[in-house]
Amino acid sequence: MTDKEVQAQAVAQAKPPAKRKWSRRLMWFGGPAIVLAIAGYLYITSGRFASTDNAYVQADRVTIAPQVSGRVASVEVRENEPVRKGDVLFRIDQEPLEIAAARMQAQVESVKSLLDAARSGYHSAEADLRSSGADLKYKEQQFERMQELRGRGLIAQQALDDAANNLASARAKQDSNGAALSKAQNLLGGMPQTPDEQLAGYKLALAQLAQAKLDLEHATVRAPMDGVIGKTSLQPGDFLAMGQAAMPLVATTLWVDANFKETDLTHVAIGQPATIEVDTFPGKKWPARVDSISPASGAEFSVLPAQNATGNWVKIVQRIPVRLAISEAQLDSMILRAGMSANVEIDTGKQNSILGRWQGGAEPAARVAQSR
Repeated sequence: MTDKEVQAQAVAQAKPPAKRKWSRRLMWFGGPAIVLAIAGYLYITSGRFASTDNAYVQADRVTIAPQVSGRVASVEVRENEPVRKGDVLFRIDQEPLEIAAARMQAQVESVKSLLDAARSGYHSAEADLRSSGADLKYKEQQFERMQELRGRGLIAQQALDDAANNLASARAKQDSNGAALSKAQNLLGGMPQTPDEQLAGYKLALAQLAQAKLDLEHATVRAPMDGVIGKTSLQPGDFLAMGQAAMPLVATTLWVDANFKETDLTHVAIGQPATIEVDTFPGKKWPARVDSISPASGAEFSVLPAQNATGNWVKIVQRIPVRLAISEAQLDSMILRAGMSANVEIDTGKQNSILGRWQGGAEPAARVAQSR
């Protein structure tokens, strides 16, 4: 073997150690750098998002009940049928209510006739009072003349007694006519010129007629809002009492109640953006925002609140309900429904940093004021 071949072989054997040395350096310096970069990213973004899977889709729910009693004449909707505000849901038999409305209408006309008769009676009593007043004045004058003649001895005592009796009858007639006039005046509210609409009896009759017409209108039960009819078994012929539950109506306006741990709400505030993912449609996210934050934990609203002053106290992280407003309940033919389980993630916009931690002392007070 020549010297050149020996040198070439030596060079070839010397190169692999140099490559191994470079790879070791890359591992020693590059590996920790990658780990530090990943750790730094996780540290910076760890405080930005608050998430929980203790969340459920909610909706307003109204129990439809009639405002009048009666037998169901017809049912216009089916179970799980969407309805619009004002749509007819079912009808109560209107015949008894129509009879009641006709009776009240007759009552109004009767009261009006009575008031007209009272006005006529008032004028008649007024004329009788004037007539009796004139007769009383005449009887008083006649009694005075009889007294004067009796004093002179020109007439008998019997004539004076008859004059006194006539005077007493005239006064009684005057009092009777005055009472009749007062009675007629009271029926007319003190003034015969008062319109019927301002008299108590007529207003009472009108109110009863209005109530009868309102009951007749309430015989047709309509949807108070947009929504979907829930489970119902109402059938024509069923009798419903006033206020008896007939069917549930679930509104189309939905929101999400997310129960966050109290330790996750450090940077959560009203108005922050959020995303919602329901278990029914995995991978699909609905945009939302923080609408409100409960003023107390769920335990505070329970029937039996926790007694944390007892001797066997154990600290438990509490959960605070947060309401999230959903932008659209339907996304690509996928519809959210009340009761669905959801995963919620809120973007607080807060990033971990030494400067942020140092400046974060005055932030909680402003956040609390905003959440109110």
